[in-house]
Amino acid sequence: MRAGTAILVFGFITVLCLLLSGFVIGYFLKEWKKLDHMLEDYQNGKFDGVQNQELRETRESRVVSRLLHIMNQTRFREERAVEEKNQVMELISDLSHQLKTPLANVVINTELLREDGLTKEQRREFLEHTESQVQKMQWLMNSLLKASRLENGIIRFHADKANIKETIAKAVSAVYAQASGKRILLSIQDFQDFPLCHNVKWTAEAMTNILENAIKYSPENSRIEITVNKMELYTRITISDEGIGIPEKEYHLIFQRFYRGKEVEQQEGSGLGLYLAQLILQQEKGYITVSSKPGQGSSFHIFLPNE
Repeated sequence: MRAGTAILVFGFITVLCLLLSGFVIGYFLKEWKKLDHMLEDYQNGKFDGVQNQELRETRESRVVSRLLHIMNQTRFREERAVEEKNQVMELISDLSHQLKTPLANVVINTELLREDGLTKEQRREFLEHTESQVQKMQWLMNSLLKASRLENGIIRFHADKANIKETIAKAVSAVYAQASGKRILLSIQDFQDFPLCHNVKWTAEAMTNILENAIKYSPENSRIEITVNKMELYTRITISDEGIGIPEKEYHLIFQRFYRGKEVEQQEGSGLGLYLAQLILQQEKGYITVSSKPGQGSSFHIFLPNE
């Protein structure tokens, strides 16, 4: 009787062990199958974050956890590499497009200068035109590289408390000669100076770009006025001109890289000044808006945080 009971117990234990072994083997086969599908999806570019999360919630293996971590890092680096490659290609394409015209002018001028029979005055004119085209190419390359570095966070700067009147004076000084050449009056509405959280150098550059844009598209003997209005959270600096104005449908376009309005396509310009100004102000947690009507001038409003 005891022998029979022992046999029954042994048999029961054996069956239980077999069942448990089958369950364990089935569980691991199921997990490995999931893992195999996950690796296959990753290899085929079908790696799904939702699927990852479901597997992560049910997995018990540290191997799977570490593998997921490695795969996520690899995928991120691959996407980052593709993004950087696209940015480089876009930068090269933009440079190629923008440099095409001034480079062609330099080539033509060089060929003309090789000809005999040119007077000293003609040679001087060709040389001056060539120099202006070279300077334009240098400015384009520097501006585009600066914009690209600002976009990608390579260039970073800090905003500190500094008097805003000094910053405005720097910007006005930078464009004074251009304004005088067109007999444009630059005026700053009197205001009590106060410290404002901004970077003097970069903010002055942003204002300079906006002022240069205003001078370029304003008629001779006109006026550009700068006003400062301190509000509760922001300080608004407005640059108003008496230029050709901007249609309302182009408000959201003029701050895009290389955008040129239909009214100014034939005039000298690159479409980078306002784009750079916007990038600079964004780093200072500020922003820029415009209000304008065709033929009635434009007002660019710079908003900088008070704190």
